[in-house]
Amino acid sequence: MEHGAKQYRRYLAGDDDGIVELIKEYKDGLILFLNRYVSNIYVAEELAEETFFGLITKRPKFREKYAFKTWLYTIGRNIAINHLRQAGRFTDISVETENFPMQAICSLEQAYMQKEEKILIHRALDKLPKDYATVLYLKFLEDMKNEEIAGVLKKSRRQVENLLYQAKRALKEELSKEGFEYEKL
Repeated sequence: MEHGAKQYRRYLAGDDDGIVELIKEYKDGLILFLNRYVSNIYVAEELAEETFFGLITKRPKFREKYAFKTWLYTIGRNIAINHLRQAGRFTDISVETENFPMQAICSLEQAYMQKEEKILIHRALDKLPKDYATVLYLKFLEDMKNEEIAGVLKKSRRQVENLLYQAKRALKEELSKEGFEYEKL
């Protein structure tokens, strides 16, 4: 059983420390993932809070179909999409990039990723189309399997594989412009 699922079950059984541990473990990654949709780190933080608040108040049942992280990110993604719809900005997940203080994003990246290599890749992802950046983020920075990504993005496994192939080529091209070769692609 995955650690996150165990913590959530502890919380549902009445141990409040379970939800505290979940938030500590998944908060930063969820914020960065949601930022891919809303292009505003502050809004992404609010949406992550809303995601965890929903777990606390609604106490939805976790089913073992996917990993806990996949389930949590799917809930966050749905909240982000609803936010974008309410803001009148949702058009098939292609959101216009806005200019926000990079300082806030970079400080969160550095605290979460720790390695210079991942930070460079994260910045290169920002230059890619949203669907490419999202699928690569989930695959390589969140270590999700294709089936889990398909669940989060509500696509078939085959669609995810095709998207990953195209996204990897685009990322390789973007990284080579910076003079960086990434052997995992």
